[in-house]
Amino acid sequence: WRQYRSERAGLYGLTALSLCALLALFAPLFVGSDVSSVTDAPGRPMQSPSAGFPLGTDQFGRDLLGLVIWGSRVSLLVGLLAAVLSVAIGTLIGVTAGHFKGWYATVMMRITDWFLVMPTLVLAIALATVMSRSLTTTVVAIGVTTWPTTARLVRAQTLAVETRPYIERAQALGGGHWHIMSRHVLPNVMPLVLAQTTLIISSAILAEATLAFLGLGDPTVVSWGGLLQDAREAGAVSAGDWWYLVPPGIAIAVVALAFTLCGRAVEAVLNPRLGVSR
Repeated sequence: WRQYRSERAGLYGLTALSLCALLALFAPLFVGSDVSSVTDAPGRPMQSPSAGFPLGTDQFGRDLLGLVIWGSRVSLLVGLLAAVLSVAIGTLIGVTAGHFKGWYATVMMRITDWFLVMPTLVLAIALATVMSRSLTTTVVAIGVTTWPTTARLVRAQTLAVETRPYIERAQALGGGHWHIMSRHVLPNVMPLVLAQTTLIISSAILAEATLAFLGLGDPTVVSWGGLLQDAREAGAVSAGDWWYLVPPGIAIAVVALAFTLCGRAVEAVLNPRLGVSR
């Protein structure tokens, strides 16, 4: 933590994330659970910002400030779950490919290369199109298309770890594959995995917003990308109703930037342990 505090950008990112997390966690207390209701909307449709509605209202008269706060719950949750799935897949493939080598590593790395050359967003859109529109679909579509970078990094670190003398001693003492991977390799690649997770969460939040904006998200929940889609369908762009577009866009940008800053700071702190010269 003392080292992390020396990374000023990381502190800014952590502060922003803490505020967003508190807003998302206590959103029902701040805005109420009926903020997304179209039948009990408190304002007139498409009101510009005012004292009563600091961010204006949408086409149904709902308070946009409340919708942005409520939407943080879905956007952050989907980003976190998708990143966990992505990192889990990438770590599993990276560790096993680095440990077993041979034909298994060759096959896994060719699959990884195929995913790397394919546009991630196009693959996610294809998966989201053929599956039902739900949060689970969004998480899966993002998670199974963003793991290759993690797999590459983890495999490289696994190969470096397995050249160390204590791995040879563990093998000489009869340590099996599972023992070596779980007790010796995985703990040494976890710092890299931690840094990679924070960076992937940023990408996952952007991907979720993109899918929702394209109409491939869950239509029954409020998210930042969904608000942008609603604004487009309501004609906010052509009508010049900027207050409908700017708040969710800024929220997406701020959170994505905050996770990126935290990820870079964690990477800088853990860099000596990863054996990489800066």
